[in-house]
Amino acid sequence: MTKKTILLTGATGYIGRMLLKDIVHTCKWDIGCLILPVRNIEKAESIFKEELKVPEVDVMFCKGMVRDWNSKNIPQSIDYIIHCACPTKSKEMLYKPVEVADSIVQGTRNILELAVQKQVESMVYLSSMEVYGDIDCNDGRYVSEKELGNIDIDSSRSCYPLGKRMAEHYCHIFHKEYHVPVKIARLSQAFGWGVPLDDSRIFAQIARAVMEDRDIILHTKGLSMGNYCEITDTIKAIWMILKEGKNGEAYNIVNEANTMRIRDMAQLVAERIAHGRIQVRYDIREKNIYGYAAETGLRLSSTKLKALGWAPSKAIEEMYRDVVRWYDQNNPRDVEAANFSVSMDEKSFR
Repeated sequence: MTKKTILLTGATGYIGRMLLKDIVHTCKWDIGCLILPVRNIEKAESIFKEELKVPEVDVMFCKGMVRDWNSKNIPQSIDYIIHCACPTKSKEMLYKPVEVADSIVQGTRNILELAVQKQVESMVYLSSMEVYGDIDCNDGRYVSEKELGNIDIDSSRSCYPLGKRMAEHYCHIFHKEYHVPVKIARLSQAFGWGVPLDDSRIFAQIARAVMEDRDIILHTKGLSMGNYCEITDTIKAIWMILKEGKNGEAYNIVNEANTMRIRDMAQLVAERIAHGRIQVRYDIREKNIYGYAAETGLRLSSTKLKALGWAPSKAIEEMYRDVVRWYDQNNPRDVEAANFSVSMDEKSFR
C-alpha cells in the first residue's frame, strides 16, 4: 500500500498537537509524510522533538501563516488535509477582531484552494459549536447540525462565530463548485490528557483550582450550558469524519452525557474531584472584560456522528481526573517547558 501524505494546520494548538501524536505514534492510515505549516519552525521542532524521532513518518515543517498560504509553499502531492489552525483566545476576539476574522476566513479559503490544486482525497475543517449562536433549548432538546440561531453582528466578539460560519460556507461552496471532498467537524470543548498548563478556558481554570486547593471563582452566573467531549474521543471522531463523513456536511463532536451548565460542572468538580475541600464562588463584573461568549442553553446532538459508527467513552468526571493527573505529572511552575515536552501515554490513542 502506498503511504499517504497529510497536511495538518494548527499543529502547535491543543487539538492539532494531539492529532499529530495520534498520527505519528499509531501510524494511523499508513501515513508516510506529515506536513505542518507553522510560524516558528525552531519552536515547533522543540515541541515535537519526540515525534521527529519516529522513523515511520516523515514530519516536515513549512514556515508561514495559513492566511498568507499558497500552493508554492508545498511542492509535494497531498492526500488528506485536517485544517485546525484558528485563533482561540477570547481576549484576541475582543481586541483584535479583524485579525481573528481574517485568520479564520481567509486562512480557510487558502487551504481550500490548496485542496483544489492538490486534488486531495479528503479534508476536514475544524469548526466550533459557537456557530450555532443563540438557540432556545429550554425544553431540553438536542440541536442537530441543520439548526442555527442568532449571532449579534454588532459585537466585536462575534468575529469568531461569524468567521467560523463563513469558513463553513466556504467549505460548502468549494465542495459544490470545485468538488472539494471537505467535511466539517463542529467541536464542543475537548479536554483531557495533554491540556496546556497555561490554558485559559474555564475547564482548565477549574482543574487548576483543584490542583492549588483554592476555591473555584466564576466570573459569570455559570448558567450557560457547556458541551464537552474527551480529547481521545474527539480525535477518533475527527478521523471518522475524514474517512466516513459525507462531503460538504457538518458533524457535531460531543458527548451528550457530558452536557451541563458551567455552575453544575464546577460544583461537581468541587465535590467529587476536590472532595469538598474547595467551594464555588462568584465574582461577576459589570463589563465582559474576559471576552466570554454570550450565555447559551445550547445542547448539541451527536446523532449524526454516531450514525458513522462513533461512540464516546469518557464522562466528565473521568475527563477532570485525567486533567488533574496530567497537571500533577508536569511542573506547573514551568509552563513553557511543559508545553514544549508533552510526554503523554501514547497507548491512550490506540
